[in-house]
Amino acid sequence: MTTNASTVINTMAGSGFTWLLSDIWEMVKRNLIRNIRQPQLLGFSLVQPLMFVVLFAYVFGGAIQTPGGNYINYLMPGVLIMAMLIGTVQTGVGLSDDMKKGLIDRFRSLPMARSAVLAGRTIADLARNVFVIALLIGVGYAVGFRIETDPWSALGAVDLALAFSFAMMWIMATIGLLTKDAETTQVAAMVTVFPLVFASSAFVPVETMPGWLQAFAEINPVTVTVNAMRGLLVTGEYTTALWQSLAWIGGILLIFVPLAVSRYRRAV
Repeated sequence: MTTNASTVINTMAGSGFTWLLSDIWEMVKRNLIRNIRQPQLLGFSLVQPLMFVVLFAYVFGGAIQTPGGNYINYLMPGVLIMAMLIGTVQTGVGLSDDMKKGLIDRFRSLPMARSAVLAGRTIADLARNVFVIALLIGVGYAVGFRIETDPWSALGAVDLALAFSFAMMWIMATIGLLTKDAETTQVAAMVTVFPLVFASSAFVPVETMPGWLQAFAEINPVTVTVNAMRGLLVTGEYTTALWQSLAWIGGILLIFVPLAVSRYRRAV
C-alpha cells in the first residue's frame, strides 16, 4: 500500500510539473508571436544602444582614458548590459499593459499555474535579448571591437549578460504589477535603470568618480557584471567579478521571483 501511495504521489508530481511546463510554453509562444507582430518595438529598442556605441566610440572615445587604451573594447560590455536593461523595461511595461487591458484577469481565471504568465513573459523577452546581443556584437565589430579571449569565454560572457537580464526582468515585472500602468511603469523602470547604468563602470572607470559615488559604483551589480564580461571578452581576468555577479543574480532571483508571483496572485 505504501509503495502504491508513493507511486501515485510521484505520478501526480510529475504530471503537475509537466502541466507547469506546458503552461509556461504557451505563454512563451504568446509573447514571441506578439513580438513578431510588432517588429517596430524591437527595432526602436535597439536604437538607443546602437546610438551609444557610435556616440561613445567616436565622440567620447578619444577623451576617455581606460585601462589598456582601447576604449571600444572597454565600452562594448557596458553597452551590452545597458541594452539588456533597456530590454527588461519592456517586460514591466508589457505586464502592466496586459493588466490594464484585463488580460491578467483572464489569465488568472484560467486553470493554469500562477507563475506561468510571468515565466513565459521573461523567457520570451530573454529570447529577444539573444538577438539583441548578436546584433550589437556585430555592430561593435564594425566599429573596432574585438574579442581577445577564447570562444568559450566569449560564450560565457553572453550567458552572463542573459542571466543578468533575466534576473532584472523579475524586478521590472514586480514594478509593472505594482504600478498597473504602462506609462508609470516605464518612468519607474527608467528611474531604476539609469542610476545603475551610469553610476557604474559601464562607460568610464570607477576610479574617475568622486569618492562618495565610488562606494556605490564598486558594489553596483552592473559594475561587477560588466567587469566580469570585460574579463571574459577582453582581459581574461574575471574570477572575482564573475562570482560577485552570480551572487547578485542569485540574490535578485531569490527575492523578486516569489515577490512578483505573490503580487500577481493579488493583482486586481
